[in-house]
Order: sequence, then structure tokens, then C-alpha cells
Amino acid sequence: MLFDMKQLTKAEEEVMHILWELGEGIIKDILKGFKDKTPAYNTVATVLKVLKKKEIVDYKAIGTTYVYFALVSKEEYSSYQMKHLMTNYFGGSFTRLAAFFAKDNDMTLDDLELMLKESKK
Repeated sequence: MLFDMKQLTKAEEEVMHILWELGEGIIKDILKGFKDKTPAYNTVATVLKVLKKKEIVDYKAIGTTYVYFALVSKEEYSSYQMKHLMTNYFGGSFTRLAAFFAKDNDMTLDDLELMLKESKK
């Protein structure tokens, strides 16, 4: 699944973060998960339809209600995003990625060592 994964829009990612937090839920549950401005019911329904088409979510029908759940874990998507970022912006080099974050975020040596340890897991 990871190799066929599609880029998600900001709206799709927002819905996915809520769905990952919930585990599964109906649209009304997802709407409650928005912290700032809550989108319209139909907007969330449309985003979920697109995510289903991208094979990122699926649903089970319980009567006339759809209960949505993620087909891709947050960890899988995060890994995909990092690989995409590393490939497209840092020539596939973890060293360049680490150097960028070290320079732009004023990272300490301890931070860099921790980052290297995490990358080897």
C-alpha cells in the first residue's frame, strides 16, 4: 500500500488526523474533532469520499450509517511523507535532511544523535 499512496491535501490530512485519533467514527464524530473552525457536514463527507477513492479510508455500513476507519496507519503515512520529503527536497539523503533541520532549527548534538537513533529503527 505504501508505494501506491497518494499525496493528501491539507483538508484530507486534517480529517485523517481526527480519524486516526478516533480509530473509527461517523461523520458527526469527525466533525467534533475539529478544534478551530468546523467545516460543513457535506464537506467532510466529500473529503471522506475522496479518501475512500484514494484507498486511505474505508467504511462499514451499520443500517443507513457509515462508520469510517483508516486503511493506512498514521505511522505508515508519516513514513511515506518523510521519504517523499527526503527524496524530493534532499536528494534522498538523510544527512542533508538532518543538516537542514540542524541548521534551521538550531538543534543540539543530543537532538541530532536522537534523530539518528530514531532513523535506524
